Amino acid sequence: MEQGFGRLQGRSWSLMPLFVQYDQRVVGLLCLLSIALRVLVLIQFVVRRNLQQRGATLSGISPGQPGRQTAKPTTEMMLSALRGVTLSRIRINGKLHECLTPLNGVQKRLLTLMEVPLESYHGLVT
Repeated sequence: MEQGFGRLQGRSWSLMPLFVQYDQRVVGLLCLLSIALRVLVLIQFVVRRNLQQRGATLSGISPGQPGRQTAKPTTEMMLSALRGVTLSRIRINGKLHECLTPLNGVQKRLLTLMEVPLESYHGLVT
């Protein structure tokens, strides 16, 4: 519970200080952040459970320490490993061209541990 509130107050979300003029917007923002926090916790739970069931560890997600292994990765660490994945759409002469960044081995493993089928990633480009 406290880790969740710590995430809300951390650098990436910057809930403190909060300057919102209307009470309804504060309530809306907190509801949205609450949903986002639940998604973060769910991703972390699923990956850690899958690692524990397999008796495995995850490496390549620690910035500056690619060989470091962990059995309890945080969602923030996993999402940072997915940085740089982009979908580009360009229209040339009326024709739409799409380019999707290929996944490296760590990113593919993360999606597998998150129980996201790789086909859904490749399905972004139709």
